[in-house]
Amino acid sequence: METLADRRRTFREKMDRREAMIIPGAGNALTARVIADQQFDAVYVTGAGIANTYLGAPDIGLVTLTELAGTVSAISEICHLPLVVDIDTGFGNAINTRRTVRLIERAGACAMQLEDQVFPKKCGHFSGKAVIPVEEAVSKIKAAVDAREDANTMIIARTDARAIDGIEAALDRAEAFVEAGADMIFVEAPRSEDEMRMITRRLDVPQVANMVVGGKTPLTSQSRLAELGFSLVLYANTPLQAAMRAMSEVLGVLKADGDVSAVIDRLADFEERQRLVDKDSYDGLEDRYRVD
Repeated sequence: METLADRRRTFREKMDRREAMIIPGAGNALTARVIADQQFDAVYVTGAGIANTYLGAPDIGLVTLTELAGTVSAISEICHLPLVVDIDTGFGNAINTRRTVRLIERAGACAMQLEDQVFPKKCGHFSGKAVIPVEEAVSKIKAAVDAREDANTMIIARTDARAIDGIEAALDRAEAFVEAGADMIFVEAPRSEDEMRMITRRLDVPQVANMVVGGKTPLTSQSRLAELGFSLVLYANTPLQAAMRAMSEVLGVLKADGDVSAVIDRLADFEERQRLVDKDSYDGLEDRYRVD
């Protein structure tokens, strides 16, 4: 049976291939089940998704470490795909970051994404962002690298400096992050394919591309991103956006018509719902542990 250590090692090996693996995002365990059911290779535990679904709030740094750890643990329990976890700014300074990494690794992460924004952070495609001094960001990356217990747990260093100081400044930061021990780099919100090409050519560790519908980076196909040399392609909130639209449209019909007959084909039926939450396995456990 594959262990968590096996998943971490395999995930690292796949990142080294630079094949633009697509990873959809999940803010809860049900979404992770759907991602696994569609046979993706990994799940991105999205901080924005947790903020939106668990808190009903925007991605402005409101999720706590406790809430994040609980979500990762819940997903890890029912999903055996590698988990790439958004740990935002590490929830504080280098010492806080060290504790964050230890908690989230134990909760089941295969990789963790740490960013250089000022706390409270904002979504990478929002305006009004600010970044901490590069020296402080480097210290947090070093703390994250030191804190992990499994050397195959990847530390992904993200910089939001492109929106503030330009692409060259962002790449300078990225090089400092690699020197500090980051296993992968995530330069957030490049504005063109030329900038995306600059990222993969200049940095010799695996790279992340973030595809945000309506965001600042041009939506680019998986095949093209592989040609450019990216290892990982995030669709962090595509499942959430799809669910929000579907819920609004179906509930709109229910409100207007008084029933859902006009949209019945858009609903998962009872059997599909139970299949997705793996009810059969729980039935089997009931049979195994039944007291006669």
